[in-house]
Amino acid sequence: MATITEDITTPAYDGPFRRPTETQKGIVSWLTTVDHKRIGILYGCTSLMFFLIGGSEALLIRLQLAHPNGHVLSAEQYNQIFTMHGITMIFLVVMPLGAAFFNYLIPLMIGARDVAFPRLNAFSYWTFLFGGLFIYSSFFLGGAPQCGWFCYAPLSTMGLPTTIGTLFYALGLQITGVASLVASVNFVTTIINMRAPGMSFFKMPMFVWMSLVVNFLLLFAMPVIAVALFELLFDTAFGTNFFNPAQGGDPVLWQHMFWLFGHPEVYILILPAMGIVSEVLPTFSRKPLFGYTFVAFSGVAIGFMGWGVWAHHMFAVGLGPIANSAFAISTMFIAVPTGVKIFNWLGTMWGGKLRFSTPMLFSIGFITMFTIGGLSGVTHSIVPSDYQQTDTYYIVAHFHYVLFGGAIFGLMSGIYYWYPKVTGKLLNEKLGKSHFWIMLIGFNVTFAPFHILGLQGMARRYYRYPAHEGFDFWNMVSTIGAFIIAFSILIFLINIVWTHLKEQPCGDDPWDARTIEWSIPNPTPHYNYLEIPVVHERDDWWHKKYTEDEQGNLVPALAGASEEATAHDEHAEPHMPRPSYWPLVAAAALPLFGYGVIIQWVFGAVGAVVLLVGIYGWAMEPVE
Repeated sequence: MATITEDITTPAYDGPFRRPTETQKGIVSWLTTVDHKRIGILYGCTSLMFFLIGGSEALLIRLQLAHPNGHVLSAEQYNQIFTMHGITMIFLVVMPLGAAFFNYLIPLMIGARDVAFPRLNAFSYWTFLFGGLFIYSSFFLGGAPQCGWFCYAPLSTMGLPTTIGTLFYALGLQITGVASLVASVNFVTTIINMRAPGMSFFKMPMFVWMSLVVNFLLLFAMPVIAVALFELLFDTAFGTNFFNPAQGGDPVLWQHMFWLFGHPEVYILILPAMGIVSEVLPTFSRKPLFGYTFVAFSGVAIGFMGWGVWAHHMFAVGLGPIANSAFAISTMFIAVPTGVKIFNWLGTMWGGKLRFSTPMLFSIGFITMFTIGGLSGVTHSIVPSDYQQTDTYYIVAHFHYVLFGGAIFGLMSGIYYWYPKVTGKLLNEKLGKSHFWIMLIGFNVTFAPFHILGLQGMARRYYRYPAHEGFDFWNMVSTIGAFIIAFSILIFLINIVWTHLKEQPCGDDPWDARTIEWSIPNPTPHYNYLEIPVVHERDDWWHKKYTEDEQGNLVPALAGASEEATAHDEHAEPHMPRPSYWPLVAAAALPLFGYGVIIQWVFGAVGAVVLLVGIYGWAMEPVE
């Protein structure tokens, strides 16, 4: 049985900083919000903004490589663009887009009115935003990072012109890492302590299960990369020798620390999408999730096993046959719980009354594309094969099938599925299906040729390639595919604008869904639930709507049950935590510390004052 840690229906002090209601709008209400739903919207909009930037960087890369000996970018520009593309898509798009779903949905799906620490939640968002802006300010302050998203030492510490970019990399990822770390504490606490009465762990929605695993991974993975980034910062800025082999340092140490974080990071990126798919498929199959317990435990198994496979990124480093063999076996084993999920998703659809709405199409697209990426990933467990594949475009094909074909397709499914919960309107289905099919075609046209190019020997990270090597045709095909993807994203943006301007409000349960967040009105009231629900079944909202007749057929439950569940009395609205600008103030100090290291110590001093003021104001401010 879940526990409620506080009586959140108790009236709070109604002071001058009372949380904005629906009648209190404007920029200030967004800058000071601690409402988990608004923070989720901010996370989502910001990550989509970075998605457009990262996608534009990808188009520049493809234009440079469309022909042999390309002249669109210089070598230095190319290094900066492909590095920033990787950093953006991983740390500023997929991770925060998953956080957008966590913020908006976790309290709704567990029957809570808010997260455990609302102001810490706001601090997480502003820290993420300032971290992303800090990294991108490098383009105007000496040059962006040029070392790849992995920033291997000692190449990253060799001095100018790479030094400035490396400092922005180390400090920028440190700032965004703080955002992820504090958010993980918040969500783990929320899920464990604030579930509705009756919602045991095995009555939680599968998305909440995957969210719990992801946030435990963040809780333990972020300190690992924090230590590595501090060492990189000290080597670059202060002349230490953690990774300098000429002075007794070990550059392989960076690889160990980075990938000890980096492989759990892969599951941090993909598990939110797996959770989304596990909610969408049952809704549009009109069946419970097949093998719920196995899907939950396979997610937990992935979380545990993900810590034991990092060195398969390092087979070519020279760790020796024993280490290579051990990590090859662990890499094979981790495919098992992933395969369990895939077969359970297929079992969910098998025999169901399938509805191929846009969220369902993106979920099926996730399964198919992720399976292809997973199969190419298993080939990397064969050490001699990996020796041939590593640092070729075959690797680029693999991780794009996993992270774009997997994570992005899954997150898109979630956007279409929960968009009415946020706005009260359904995204246009015709435009949505056009978006799906064009993006699916463009994705495969872009990244399937990478397998061929990699097996032909085209190396990664080269800014141009010679003619007559056999790379010309497939690079041109890939570039065409990238612009097809860009066109599909344009359709998605048009769909959002069209829906905002033209579409009519939908009902409170437009998909005939299964989980309790659909039992309350759309868009979600600012207090979520007028009364905290009592959960009796897994997929409790479905069981409130339907029952079985004597022949075992589903029939509607008693008339009026759904209306009773969604009714609310505006005069009895519970008080919610008041807004606060102190999280924004405290977060603004972190990039100032970064500029203090890179530009002038005065910025750091100002940052210390701002942080002190922010923390003091935060501590002295009334909670409610």
